[in-house]
Amino acid sequence: MSSMDPLKSTLFTKAFTPNPYPAYAQLREEEPVARVRLPDGQYAWIITRYEDALEALKSQKFIKDFTKLTDNGDANESSVFSENMLFADLPEHKRLRGLVSKSFTPQMIERYRVRIQEITDELLEQTEGQEKMDLIEEFAFPLPIIVICEILGIPVEDRDQFRTWSNSMIEGTNETYDEAHAQEIQQHMSEFVQYLGARFATVRQNPGDDLISKLIATEEEDQLTEKELYGVISLLIIAGHETTVNFIGNSIMALLENPDQLALLQSQPELIKPAIEETLRYNDPVEFSTSRWAGEDMEFKGQFIRKSDLVIVVLNSANHDSSQFEDPEILDITREKSKHLAFGKGIHACLGAPLARLEGEIAISSFFKRYPNTLMNIDPDDLEWRGGMVVRGVRELPVLLNR
Repeated sequence: MSSMDPLKSTLFTKAFTPNPYPAYAQLREEEPVARVRLPDGQYAWIITRYEDALEALKSQKFIKDFTKLTDNGDANESSVFSENMLFADLPEHKRLRGLVSKSFTPQMIERYRVRIQEITDELLEQTEGQEKMDLIEEFAFPLPIIVICEILGIPVEDRDQFRTWSNSMIEGTNETYDEAHAQEIQQHMSEFVQYLGARFATVRQNPGDDLISKLIATEEEDQLTEKELYGVISLLIIAGHETTVNFIGNSIMALLENPDQLALLQSQPELIKPAIEETLRYNDPVEFSTSRWAGEDMEFKGQFIRKSDLVIVVLNSANHDSSQFEDPEILDITREKSKHLAFGKGIHACLGAPLARLEGEIAISSFFKRYPNTLMNIDPDDLEWRGGMVVRGVRELPVLLNR
C-alpha cells in the first residue's frame, strides 16, 4: 500500500476539514494529480499544485456542461439551477455572463459602498451592549444576504428563507445522506423554485430598477430562456452571499488566531486591501472548484485522463503551494500582491469578486474598529465546519466582544 492510500481515505472527512493543509502538501509532493473517491461514491481527479490548477482552470479541454458528453445531450433532464454561466462553456457562457456582468464591474459595485457601510453599521449597532456574539449568525451571514437581496430587489421579509434554501444547495454538494435528509433537500429546492416563479410573476407586473427586473426584460427580448432566468438568479442569490459569509467569517477568524497580524492591521488600517487578499489565500472560503469534465482523452501532468472523467481543482491547496507563495502557512498581510486562486481564473472566474472584496473590506474594518479587543470564545478544535465540497467555513464563530 502506498503512503497516499491512507491519506486519500481521510479526504473529505470531518477530521480532515479543520486543517487539510498538511495533507495537501503531501499530495502536491507525491501525487499532484490524484484519482480519489468522493463522498457520494464517484471518482474524480483532484489537482493540487498551483501551476497545474491555473492551467486546468483556464483550459477549454475541461468542460463545464456535462450534457455535451452524453448521448442525448439537451434531452437530458437538468435542474433549473444548472442553466447558468457556472455550468456553461463558450459560446453560451459568454452570452450568459454578458447579460449580468455590466452590473458587477468594480465601478458599478463601488456605488454600493455607502449602502454596504450603512448595513454594516446597523448590524453592529444591534450588538451594542453584548459581551459576546456568534459572528456568523449575527454579522457574517446577514450582511451579504441583505446586500444581494437589495441588488436583486428581493423583499426584506423574504430574506430569512434563503438561509435554509442556500444551505441545502451548498451542503448538498457531493455529500452522502439518509433518505429523509435527501427528501428534505429536494423539498427545499422545490420551495425555492416556487418562490422564484412567484417573484418573477410579481416583477413582470411591477418592474423596477433592480437586477431581476432587468433580467426579466432581457428574457422578454428573447435573449434569455425561462430556465436560464431561474439559473442565473439562483446562482446570484446563492453564490452572491454564501461564499461571502464564509469569506468574512474565515478572515476574521484568521486575524483572531494571528494577533500580531491583527495588531498590524489596527495600527495601519491602510493595509486592509492586502489583508483581504491574504486572508482569501490563507483560508479560501471556496475549498474546491465546481466540477469540470475532460472533454476528450488526454494526458495531463503525467496522468491519463479519459473523456468524461470528473476533474476538480483544490483551490485551497493551490493557494498554499510553496513554489508560488513563500512561507504559505504563515498569515502575512504585508505579502506582495497575491496571485491567489480564491476567485478562480479563466472565463469562469468569480463574477462577484468586486462585490465580495468590497463587503469584506467594509465588514472587517468596521468590526475591528468597533470591537478592537475581540477574542475567540471557543477552542479552535471545537469549531464545527460546514459540510459539502464547495464552501469552506464554520457553522458558528463565538467571540467575546472585549472593548
